[in-house]
Amino acid sequence: MPSSSVSILSRCSVFPDQPSSLASLKLSVSDLPMLSCHYIQKGVLLPSPPYSVSDFFSFLKRALSATLSHFPPLAGRFSTDSDSHVHILCNDSGVEFVEAKAKHITLNTLLSPGDVPDYFKEFFQFDHTISYSGHFKPLLAVQVTELADGVFVGCTVNHAVTDGTSFWHFFNTLAEICKGTKKISKSPDFCRDTVFNSPAVLKFPEGGPVVTFNGDEPLRERIFHFTRESILKLKLKANTNNQIAGRKPVNGFTDAVEILGKQGNDSWKTVNGNITSVLENLIKTNVPNRTAEISSFQSLCAQLWRSVTRARKLDPSKTTTFRIAVNCRHRLNPRLEPYYFGNAIQSTPTVASVGELLSNDLWWCADLLHKNVVAYDDATVRREIANWESHPRLFPLGNNDGASITMGSSPRFPMYDNDFGWGRPIAVRSGRANKFDGKISAFPGRDGNGSIDLEIVLSPETMAGLERDPDFMQYVSTTTV
Repeated sequence: MPSSSVSILSRCSVFPDQPSSLASLKLSVSDLPMLSCHYIQKGVLLPSPPYSVSDFFSFLKRALSATLSHFPPLAGRFSTDSDSHVHILCNDSGVEFVEAKAKHITLNTLLSPGDVPDYFKEFFQFDHTISYSGHFKPLLAVQVTELADGVFVGCTVNHAVTDGTSFWHFFNTLAEICKGTKKISKSPDFCRDTVFNSPAVLKFPEGGPVVTFNGDEPLRERIFHFTRESILKLKLKANTNNQIAGRKPVNGFTDAVEILGKQGNDSWKTVNGNITSVLENLIKTNVPNRTAEISSFQSLCAQLWRSVTRARKLDPSKTTTFRIAVNCRHRLNPRLEPYYFGNAIQSTPTVASVGELLSNDLWWCADLLHKNVVAYDDATVRREIANWESHPRLFPLGNNDGASITMGSSPRFPMYDNDFGWGRPIAVRSGRANKFDGKISAFPGRDGNGSIDLEIVLSPETMAGLERDPDFMQYVSTTTV
């Protein structure tokens, strides 16, 4: 790939079309740790608009201006007061808007099987920019890149201002307004009278924080697609052990798992008709206690954890950690508003020795993850806040021990709801931000219906090992987007 495959056509500032009604928002105990993280970089790949791309540039610019009036913090800047508290000044300073072209790049090139092309990294602004830079840089940048037969809308947002929930709320609203809506469907909530609001102060070194991981290590990145059927197979397998919660396999439950392991998708469909209905009925019949049921996503995470750990060829005595970002909005009592704007996430680590993780079956690993997530309640959130207040610190993003996996994003985010006026996206992709060996991002599959895409970033050696792991690859769809 050439050193620069994208040509920048123009660069300008876009301002809200109405003055901000907010003065400032203080960063919370969930926002502050993100100041050493890169800006979030996520975007959508779309077919060419049914009108000229230059018109789309203009429409989107106007839509962005209108959207910023609903999300005034994004058009502001950070300011640190005399007490060392960091605030977002909602001062309408504006955001960056970039028009670009790469008309030699086709959709087929971008969506070809194998590793994610490096082209995507050029579809975003603010590479290697940490969120603390919001003191002197815009908190948001939108780049629209014209391709041979499509466009890519790349959105870069300061991670101390938004988590994934807030990010996609903004992105959905931008698409909604571009499509022509006069009244947005979901308004953000800027309340700061929450448990996350705190007098605690996070001290920074002279010149500000630095990123907590090595951004120059060699990495491979692939999108692995899992259909609803393959995920239900994993869920069935993860919920099979009769030692958990006193379950006993009935109605051929265990036999069915063994059959599924031996049958290919096509032969199973031929014999049994609708595989998803069969799988759903087996799970429903044999796991009547819904609180004990290991979820589809937990089952997939468990398989990923075991397979990546095996591919890393670690010493059996070494401790391995699987971190999952949890949305705290619905875990608190009383709950936060679902469209609370800001970070309302915490990271829950699940740990095990490499030996016990690999010597036990999938159910053991999945149940470990399940119990940890289920136990993450109001008391846990408040305990973590108190712990942080006693020792304010930045979020230690990375894989310093070589044995960790960090799961970010969520298959529940409405990424494919971004219809700018001519249909849903073809694919969702990210830039180079916050990527290291063991960083995984979960996206909903484009086909919906419970399918999931995992954006997996690993060292070249570990990725090669994962690709050779039949326990993992048997669930991966050959159809990717």
